[in-house]
Amino acid sequence: MTLGPRLVIAGTHSGVGKTTVAAGLMAALRIRGLTVASAKVGPDFIDPGYHQLATGRVGRNLDSFLCGPDAIQPIAAKAGSGADVVVIEGVMGLFDGLGSTSTASTAEIASLLDAPVILVVDASSMSSSVRALVDGYHRHFEHNFSSGLAGVILNRVGSDTHESLLKEALEDHPVPVLGVLRRDPALVWRDRHLGLVPVVEDPVGVGASLKRLAIAVGAGLDLVALEAVARSARPLRTDPVPPARRTPGPPVRIAVMTGPAFGFSYPDNLERLEESGAELLAVDPLRDPVLPDGTQALYACGGFPEVFAAELSANETLLADVRTKVSAGLPVWAECGGLLWLARSLDGHPLCGVIAAHGTLGTRVTVGYRTAVVKAPSPIAPTGAILRGHEHHYSSLSPEGTALELAGRAGTRLEGWASPSLIATYLHQHLGGDPAPAERFVACAASNRAAPTP
Repeated sequence: MTLGPRLVIAGTHSGVGKTTVAAGLMAALRIRGLTVASAKVGPDFIDPGYHQLATGRVGRNLDSFLCGPDAIQPIAAKAGSGADVVVIEGVMGLFDGLGSTSTASTAEIASLLDAPVILVVDASSMSSSVRALVDGYHRHFEHNFSSGLAGVILNRVGSDTHESLLKEALEDHPVPVLGVLRRDPALVWRDRHLGLVPVVEDPVGVGASLKRLAIAVGAGLDLVALEAVARSARPLRTDPVPPARRTPGPPVRIAVMTGPAFGFSYPDNLERLEESGAELLAVDPLRDPVLPDGTQALYACGGFPEVFAAELSANETLLADVRTKVSAGLPVWAECGGLLWLARSLDGHPLCGVIAAHGTLGTRVTVGYRTAVVKAPSPIAPTGAILRGHEHHYSSLSPEGTALELAGRAGTRLEGWASPSLIATYLHQHLGGDPAPAERFVACAASNRAAPTP
């Protein structure tokens, strides 16, 4: 596998407008006739949906904590297969990673990929100070990663005068200004408690916004220069990540939650399940009355069940179907939103009742990388196994469960529910570097003889 032209869109801080710039650049380059691939640094589920709409290709996540550093080049090469250029959106600020380290930061991923970095600066409240900011990022990156910035994009610029002041401040700086985007409310996307609203909830509206954004980016950014920066990256040869071991026998029918309420599943995870022998069957908990015929297991991925709690509760036939089949031994792997859906209730709305707990949406976020020690055997891991994952939620579950011991910067805690046929946890895993949980889950599902849906 070869990773060709590529660049990283980084920010000085979270909220600087990286997604706007990255998605707009992807769409603008696509309009120029290029086949554009995308990737997102970190564990984000939402931004890759915007990337996919902009490029027409599946977006990938690049996370050295979740997948290990050795998996970064293969996953990036997989993302860029057949593409003319790969545009990679960073996470938070350029150097923000695990705790106070650069592990899993945009800077580390760019270094692992030997990819040029374009820094997006929110210039809305500065003029001459922009030089000190760009100079500091450039020198720090050069000192710690042996490579400086390849360019800068000035975002949220207020006027012609403001633009001229900024450019004068950066005149003769070794980092060239490769574009300017004006402050424009029309280019601001809706968001809520976990970030941007997922594309699946409003694909038509987001598509229209992307068209406007592509025009603005095409006018404000030097696309020729940005493409040249991407092509300056030397080609990287890398071996693909070894595929998962396939469970012998016919395909194993696994239902995967999808739709507006449950769209948080990494493409790599779904592919790992397929490599392991799964046939994936989509089920929308908002609309489908029962699980697909012949379902042998359920992958209940994350999403926003709190936004759709009333509608999910109203789909009583599906809730009853899942309750009956899980009680009969249907294997289930649930992450975050799927965990809440399996609970007895969420904010008072009755749900599956598969696990004896109640969910509540709060006002404080629980977020961060976690190392998990498995305390009870489940369909994805034996007791004593070590898992790596990420959690990001405003909800809480009572009782929390005791299936996993999660360790993070704030300490350790027990959470999650498990049995030999069920795992339900707030922990999201990315299987790009380790297919073992998928292999184990498919093998467990293969042993479950599904009864036809009446």
